[in-house]
Amino acid sequence: MEATITSKGQVTLPKGLREALNLSTGDKLCFVLSGENEVRMIPKHLPVQKLKGILPTPDLHVSLEEMKLAVKKGALGQ
Repeated sequence: MEATITSKGQVTLPKGLREALNLSTGDKLCFVLSGENEVRMIPKHLPVQKLKGILPTPDLHVSLEEMKLAVKKGALGQ
């Protein structure tokens, strides 16, 4: 499917795509850059379970203790 960007930066989603994603007027969309020259569009009315896996796995693994320490530092303004 294709669409054209207008001079105002707007795009009309093809009817088949709107129907497949059950989108209608006023629905919100979330756009995620998921790679070089690649964007994922996620309808915000989807259950959160459908969003699993849309972001790449981080290269750096952080332990729960490291996360807690980072949150604590952030709360203290450090």
